[in-house]
Amino acid sequence: MNPPTIQEIQMQPVVRQAAMAMAVTPAAWSTGLCDCCDDIGTCIITCFCPCITFGRVAEIIDRGTTTCEVSAVLYAIICCLTGCHWILSCFYRKKIRNIFFLEDSPCPDCLLHFCCDTCALCQEYRELKNRGLDANLGWKGKSDRETVIMAPPAVERDMVRENMQ
Repeated sequence: MNPPTIQEIQMQPVVRQAAMAMAVTPAAWSTGLCDCCDDIGTCIITCFCPCITFGRVAEIIDRGTTTCEVSAVLYAIICCLTGCHWILSCFYRKKIRNIFFLEDSPCPDCLLHFCCDTCALCQEYRELKNRGLDANLGWKGKSDRETVIMAPPAVERDMVRENMQ
């Protein structure tokens, strides 16, 4: 048997991380899709002008690379010209799920945004808020955002670490 190459040794941590990620089941959303009245202010804003809520969510998810205003205008333009704004918000829901390792429920992202875009936007906004990210303040509103948004998903303490050889 040949000794492992340098590339194989360097890849071992990556392989371990991938195996751990597959072993962890996705977490549930912190609030339900229809819990819009838990944050009545956001609910009202989203009902009358969903582009604002979308812009706030997008700015946080994009880590400030696009501003709330730019995202909101893009959402509004797509909505006015094509009516397919739900496709844009669908992509951001997927980004949120990937960042926080959330389950794809109650149905696939695009179907959810197609059928109930405002409820989905409110749920995404509440998720960020419940995780310590105040979308009203924007990305630069809090200095510790990078550590909050990039935190890995919680792992069960009684998981056993296996040697991967």
